[in-house]
Amino acid sequence: MAPKAFLFLLATFLLVTTRVSSKHEELNVKVVYAKPPAPAPPVEVPTPVPPVKPPPPAFVPPVKTPPPVSVPPVKPPPPAYVPPVKTPPPVSVPPVKPPPPAYVPPVKTPPPPAYVPPVKTPPPVSVPPVKPPPPAYVPPVKTPPPVSVPPVKPPPPAYVPPVKPPVNPPATAPVPPVRSIADCAPLCDNRCKDHSRKNICTRACKTCCARCRCVPPGTFGNREKCGKCYTDMTTHGNRIKCP
Repeated sequence: MAPKAFLFLLATFLLVTTRVSSKHEELNVKVVYAKPPAPAPPVEVPTPVPPVKPPPPAFVPPVKTPPPVSVPPVKPPPPAYVPPVKTPPPVSVPPVKPPPPAYVPPVKTPPPPAYVPPVKTPPPVSVPPVKPPPPAYVPPVKTPPPVSVPPVKPPPPAYVPPVKPPVNPPATAPVPPVRSIADCAPLCDNRCKDHSRKNICTRACKTCCARCRCVPPGTFGNREKCGKCYTDMTTHGNRIKCP
């Protein structure tokens, strides 16, 4: 209650002092009335009006700030007493005994096999020796008398013409070059022009030309001039593919 009363008194004091100071300021302000100017003569220059100085500001007494109110320190309440929690004693678990092993009866060995008397083999049967039959009588074969052959005269020697020196076979045309697949069509048409199945021959020739880049010269033969790529190519039935 004492701090509240002190604060109330301080507030009323400040309110009263501010009202008094404002009234003093109103009283100290002097009202300056303007004097009517005197009629100036027509020739004389009017005198300048002296400047009016503003009144000095009213003295405002300094406001004393009240001393700080001492607030007693607030002590925190003591902590509530918490009784210690007793932990329950550990539960004693009785030791678990393993179950006894199951009784396994002893395995009885099978009785020995019954006695089997030995089987006597019969004595071998005596087979009398077989005598081979006597050989059949073969009468002697008489040889026919020799046939007299007339003497054969040797034939006259055949006429042998004089041997001429071998003539070299004519040189075959060179293998035409294949620079692109477009060159295969005219070469294969020339190769298969005498074939009985021209369409099949031309199709196979174009396939071989595209892979081996070579077509043999002429309408038949000369396959070895295109190498193993041309001669060893076969169909699915292991037949020669390239014409």
